[in-house]
Amino acid sequence: MASPVARPVRPRIVVVGDLVLDVVVVPDGALRRGTDITGRVSLRQGGSASNTARWLGRLGARCSLVCAVGRDATGRSLIAAVAGDGVTVRAVRLAGVATGRIGVVVEPGGERSFVTERGAALRLAPADLRPAWFAGADAVHLPAYSLLDQPLGLAGLEASRLAHAAGALVTVDLSSSAPLLAAGRRAGLALIREAAPDLLFATRDEASALLGVGREDRLGDLAPVAVLKMGRKGAAVLLRGDGAGAPASRFDVATTPITPQDTTGAGDAFNAGFLAGWLSARGRGLAPAAALRRGAVLGNKTALRQIVSVPPELSLI
Repeated sequence: MASPVARPVRPRIVVVGDLVLDVVVVPDGALRRGTDITGRVSLRQGGSASNTARWLGRLGARCSLVCAVGRDATGRSLIAAVAGDGVTVRAVRLAGVATGRIGVVVEPGGERSFVTERGAALRLAPADLRPAWFAGADAVHLPAYSLLDQPLGLAGLEASRLAHAAGALVTVDLSSSAPLLAAGRRAGLALIREAAPDLLFATRDEASALLGVGREDRLGDLAPVAVLKMGRKGAAVLLRGDGAGAPASRFDVATTPITPQDTTGAGDAFNAGFLAGWLSARGRGLAPAAALRRGAVLGNKTALRQIVSVPPELSLI
C-alpha cells in the first residue's frame, strides 16, 4: 500500500498595518540641486504590512491584511493589487481622508530615502478590529509602524491582544529606528514590550539604535525568538534560554551576495519568507531549531527574489 503523500502546510497569518501608494523615483545619477536630471518615476503598491502580506500570498500562506484606505481610486486600486496575490483584504474605507502615499527616492547602489504622508493608513482604530478575523490564526504580524501614531498604534496593540487570546503567535518587525525612537529609547523599548512579541525581526542598525551598539544579542530580552537581518551577510536567529536548562543560543544563515539596484521591500519579503517557512515547518512537526533555520533560508531566498525582480507598476485608471 502506497504511503500517503504529505500535504503542504499552509499557515494562516494575519498582517495588520499600512496599505499605501509608493511614488518611486530612481534618478539616473546623483541629484543636482536646483535643476533636473533624467530617471524613472513609477507608482507601486507600498506599505510594510501590505508588502509582507503580498509575499505571504505568493508563497502559499493563507493571509489576510487588516488596513485602512481612503474612499478614492487609489485605495480601490491598491486593494485589487493585494487581493490579486491571494490575500484577503479587510480594509476600512474612510471618507474625507486620502489613501496614504510615500515618496521613495532610490539612490545609486539601492539605498532609499522616504517622505511619508500616511493619511488613511493611520486611522485604523481598535474598534475596527473583529475577533473573528484572528480566530484560527497561526500568527499575527505587526510592523512597528502599526504600533506608532494614533489610533493605528492602539489598533496594533489590540491586534496583539486578540492574537494571544486566540492562541496565535505575535511577530513584530522593528521596521525603522527613527519613528520607533522618536520619544526616546526607553519609550521605544516599552512599546515593544507592551506588544509582547513571540518573535522579533530587526536589522543590525535597528537593533543597535534600540539596544545600543554591540548589544544586538540582547534582542532576546524582548522576545523568545529574534531574527537579526544582516543584508549581504544573511541572518542570525537568536533563541532565549527557556529557564528549564536550555541555554540561550544563536545560529547564522548565509545568503548569496548581490549588488542591489533597489532594496525597497526586501526586508518585508524576508519577513514573509521566514514566517511562511518557519510556520510551515512547525506545522510538520520539525524541531524548533530546524524550523527556524528553514524559515531563515526561505526568508533570504524571498528577499533576493524581491531585489532582483521588478515590482509591477500600479494602474490607477
